[in-house]
Amino acid sequence: MRESVQAEVMMSFLVSEELSFRIPVELRYDTCDPYAVRLTFHLPGDAPVTWAFGRELLIDGVGRPCGEGDVRVSPVDPDMLGEVLIRLQVGSDQALFRSSTAPLVAFLDRTDKLVPLGQEGALADFDAHLDDALDRILAEQSAG
Repeated sequence: MRESVQAEVMMSFLVSEELSFRIPVELRYDTCDPYAVRLTFHLPGDAPVTWAFGRELLIDGVGRPCGEGDVRVSPVDPDMLGEVLIRLQVGSDQALFRSSTAPLVAFLDRTDKLVPLGQEGALADFDAHLDDALDRILAEQSAG
């Protein structure tokens, strides 16, 4: 059973210290990939760009700096938890986004209601067993 949670959040794309602009970002969580969240950035003049990374990284990044490599998430001010920075990097290119914490927390709360944190493995196992069972049923039907 595939279910999903979606939200649209306005984020600031920080081009430089002097230049930033607001863009819509679609957040998506799907039970078929229960460990990941997907953020689709709608940059003006470009095709939408989607990044997938661990839901737990986003959860942890709201409260403290975390992430290594391509995706890093951290609160702007760890004492206030009002805004979050999301840094995405490919090679030497990087993009920095700032978002209010509240809509991210609301989205993450909805994902937790769909699949509680720590229960992703049970869901993934169930989907694998369901796929195996359906394959066997289809094979039996076509053989008979």
